[in-house]
Amino acid sequence: MEKLLDKINTPDDLKKLDIKELPELAQQIRNIIIDTVSTTGGHIAASLGVVELTIALHYVFDTPEDKIVWDVGHQTYPHKILTGRKHAFHTLRQHGGLSGFPKREESRYDTFNTGHSSTSISAAAGMAQARNQKGANNKVIAVIGDGSFMAGMAFEGLNFSGHINEDLIVILNDNEMSISPNVGALSSHLSRIISGQAYNKAREELKTMLEKIPGIGESVSRVVRQSEGFFKSLFVPGMFFEELGFVYIGPVMGHKVDLLIEDLKNIKNLKGPILLHVITKKGQGYKPAEKDPTHFHGVGAFDKQTGKSLGTKKIPSYTEVFGRTLTNIAEKNPKVVALTAGMTTGTGLPQFQKRFPERFFDVGIAEQHAVTYAAGMAAEGLRPVAAIYSTFLQRSYDQILHDVCLQDLPVVFMLDRAGIVGEDGPTHHGLFDISYLRPMPNIIFMAPKDENELQHMLYTATQSPHPVAIRYPRGNGAGVDLDAQLSELPIGKAEILQDGDRIAIFAVGTTVYPALEAAERLQSEGISCAVINSRFIKPLDEETILAFAEKCSAIITVEENMLQGGFGSAILETLQRNSITMPTSCIGIPDTFVEHGPQKVLRAKYGLDQEGIFNTAKKIIQDL
Repeated sequence: MEKLLDKINTPDDLKKLDIKELPELAQQIRNIIIDTVSTTGGHIAASLGVVELTIALHYVFDTPEDKIVWDVGHQTYPHKILTGRKHAFHTLRQHGGLSGFPKREESRYDTFNTGHSSTSISAAAGMAQARNQKGANNKVIAVIGDGSFMAGMAFEGLNFSGHINEDLIVILNDNEMSISPNVGALSSHLSRIISGQAYNKAREELKTMLEKIPGIGESVSRVVRQSEGFFKSLFVPGMFFEELGFVYIGPVMGHKVDLLIEDLKNIKNLKGPILLHVITKKGQGYKPAEKDPTHFHGVGAFDKQTGKSLGTKKIPSYTEVFGRTLTNIAEKNPKVVALTAGMTTGTGLPQFQKRFPERFFDVGIAEQHAVTYAAGMAAEGLRPVAAIYSTFLQRSYDQILHDVCLQDLPVVFMLDRAGIVGEDGPTHHGLFDISYLRPMPNIIFMAPKDENELQHMLYTATQSPHPVAIRYPRGNGAGVDLDAQLSELPIGKAEILQDGDRIAIFAVGTTVYPALEAAERLQSEGISCAVINSRFIKPLDEETILAFAEKCSAIITVEENMLQGGFGSAILETLQRNSITMPTSCIGIPDTFVEHGPQKVLRAKYGLDQEGIFNTAKKIIQDL
């Protein structure tokens, strides 16, 4: 028997189905998502939670003429399946396959590239204004999760759109709020009345009629509007949005596809800024994800029958070592506090949170606030440690520069997921932090070669009176033994791992061990090669750099960061400042955005593995 999904290649095909068939289609979409993500890994809980909403949106609106902007974008697996990509869905997040996020280059149904949170409303508002300028009449819809509303940018978009009365639909996908069945049923009923054309037409006609009454029309109209607002506030939590200029509708149940379609059809005919509040459940339809949506937010391969992750993790991740080390440090230092921006589990802080709940702060998806909040704590004598993914810390550039570094405050930034992160792709690679942090005065910047060095760097950072940043990669450590006693590293001092007088390789972070492997191959061919674990990106160990520049014929630098303004640039600046000219080759990421794919594959592609370093060294020797 042919499956309903077999008939769907575009949203136009979807519209041919009877509404009564859509729940079965939703189940088939869930099945393909579970089957695929159990093999590829990915963001499963969020995608399972919006299956009915996605179906309803494409059923009602005329995409891609009508524009849907997905906030963050990790919930777009159903969208991809319904928009011509179901046959390629098995390539999800694989190198050369489908992206795990919306990507304009991938499909005309992907209207805006996303990956970071809280951008949808502003982007959709811009699209709506472009539509107005072109004299078109298509609809623009922003779909944003409740977590993304925590970031100030979402409120900026709401405030501006309401102010200019933009013809825009915002769908709040609320998968956290608890709502009792009776209130939910009543609210769903009210929302369909409120979203109906008759209600809104009558409201506007009454407003126009009252305002025409000489002398008292404006006052009477205002009283009526206030009374209406009071009545609605008894049943729906929408007065905040109404005050921002949006017509609030909801909350509605997000897993009743027929009711969603009814609401969306009503909304489609309304003008001005509309906010539809939809209640969904993360992981809907897959019990393991429903039970533990945090774990299934982003997972690797798993057994789809049990939900258990495949493979055993014998070596701890950098994230785990960080969380455990910080907790141990905090046991002895009561001034140490920890904070993160909506990523408690992702940054390894549950243990700290449990042990020191009064010293732990998750500020939500609000990186700018997190940094200045930490600066305020540091100004009053605390030692805040802010654990934020490298790619997300970019959002708080000005706060780091102005509120932390300018005042030389001892805030510690733990840059998790620095470098190539893998399958999440260009929005999540942490390949810019060296370039954007290195120019900031007063900051100390480190990168460990392994998990043991990470714990010593963290201890060193909590002892420093200056701002400190430590970058470390996603994934497991090198498997080295962890010292029981923490020690303070000498600031700005590199570690000479291997001496040599022909080539000097200056490596930092994840590139150190591949550099050692490459040096071993070079040594076997009679090429004397020094390997220096720079450890400190800033301040650099200038003395060591100059010493090896004097005795070696060539220098190679290796970093998992953009070459522009990166670690290699810092080495070149040191040589130039000291009037040294010598063959120097910098290995790093060129002027491009790195695609998604396994870390090992991408590191090999960009010459960051031992083979790439070896080949670079051979070439520089041949050119001498």
